[in-house]
Amino acid sequence: QVQLVESGGGLVQAGGSLRLSCAASGRAISNDAMGWFRQAPGKEREFVAAIAWNGMRTHYTDYVKGRFTISRDNAKNTVYLQMNSLKPEDTAVYYCAARPFNQAMGTTPAWYNYWGQGTQVTVSS
Repeated sequence: QVQLVESGGGLVQAGGSLRLSCAASGRAISNDAMGWFRQAPGKEREFVAAIAWNGMRTHYTDYVKGRFTISRDNAKNTVYLQMNSLKPEDTAVYYCAARPFNQAMGTTPAWYNYWGQGTQVTVSS
């Protein structure tokens, strides 16, 4: 069993930056595929970014390409999402997710097994 805890959310003006962290505990996630999703009020949870177990491959939804960067530090058992050039449309609760012992990178919520509780990101115009 792995527990995921997101942090780093907050209120930021449009054009600003935030760095989200997802700290894992309970076991190492060095062999897990990891992803970030977000959910705005009244909308379905949507894919943002994913990273392979070794950090060598990443995948982003088109809307955040060039603005967001996913990374991981397996020594710290932590995954990050650097968000730059934020827009009001990026306002949502951001969740990290894990798929144990998998070399692929999923883009749907159902593909992942473990989830954090989420962190709120609010971008003001």
